[in-house]
Amino acid sequence: MASSAAFFALSLFALHLSCCHGQAASDGNGSGGGGNGVTAIYSLGDSITDTGNLVKEAPPGMFETIKHFPYGVTFGRPTGRCSDGLLMIDFLAQDLGLPFLNPFLGKNKSFDHGVNFAVAGATAMDPADQFNTSMPMPFAANSLKLQLRWFKDFLKSSFSTDAGTKRLQNSLVLVGEIGGNDYNYAFFANRSVNEVEKLIPGVVRTIIDAAKEVLDMGASRVIVPGNFPIGCVPGYLAMKAGSSSDYDSMGCLREMNLFAAKHNARLQRAVADLRSSYPNASVAYADYYNSFLQLLNNASSLGFDAASTRKACCGAGGGEYNFDWTRMCGAEGTAACAEPSKYVSWDGIHMTQAAYRAMSRLIYHGKYLEPQILSFPEKNDGQA
Repeated sequence: MASSAAFFALSLFALHLSCCHGQAASDGNGSGGGGNGVTAIYSLGDSITDTGNLVKEAPPGMFETIKHFPYGVTFGRPTGRCSDGLLMIDFLAQDLGLPFLNPFLGKNKSFDHGVNFAVAGATAMDPADQFNTSMPMPFAANSLKLQLRWFKDFLKSSFSTDAGTKRLQNSLVLVGEIGGNDYNYAFFANRSVNEVEKLIPGVVRTIIDAAKEVLDMGASRVIVPGNFPIGCVPGYLAMKAGSSSDYDSMGCLREMNLFAAKHNARLQRAVADLRSSYPNASVAYADYYNSFLQLLNNASSLGFDAASTRKACCGAGGGEYNFDWTRMCGAEGTAACAEPSKYVSWDGIHMTQAAYRAMSRLIYHGKYLEPQILSFPEKNDGQA
């Protein structure tokens, strides 16, 4: 069995290629109604979306680094988000004219315009799920099942049945990004790609079943995101360094990106089937994979340092990736770069505020939301 220190490092590293205290509603830009009549956002997912649930739930001493600077340095204070600042969900809320989403576990927070149920490190499959094949899951593997229970409990305690259904009809629900950690925990335990591929059908089915539950609850707008090209992420690049033939023309790991593409292809087909089964609802697939590659291909024109697209802004180890999974961002011996806005990767696993902003524009205002089910108030057209 791994030592406690090693287990902690594994757990932290596995907070998605997926971290980092939520804000009061007054932190957001806007106070009330969004495009397409969206008056609230409800989000399920992992650290790509978590605005503070993990740091509320984690025992004292666990994940201390994400509770302190340099996390949140661009925002001005640590917030529980795994970045130097804001996430895609924050920019989406702004563009819809809504406040930032508060974490469900936050105390005395406003949930008037939505709730964030996402937890950094969360998995799609529950440890007891019939699809789970006994892959290792470190601390904080808060599955979709748990988040859905929170969601249902919130609606039941906050609204009558009819009012809850009407509320969802005027809301946007994000089911993910989720599933990446199911794979991360397996890869970080040195399982082969062939072994981990066996998880894909169960992970996708779990995500789709969750989306069905949300639609059956009355949701009228649902977005299901895919996975990132994980072979382009500094954490994976540093961990799985190989021979020159293992990399594509962008310097990304071919095998890892092919794996992510297989997950996405299966998920996208399932989302299309879901759309057919719920013709009165708007169901879209968010293409995180190709939008991220678009960001990398156009890094310079988007304001990033093209030479640093595969290097963590905050970390240790220097070298091509500035990543050492035993000394992650915020730990002793690590440092953050002077200009996070020039970097795509914040800590070798998660992205910078600038990169999340660019991704939000590419997806929600570009061609990577399939189909486009959102419209935005003119003043929030995504150009800011």
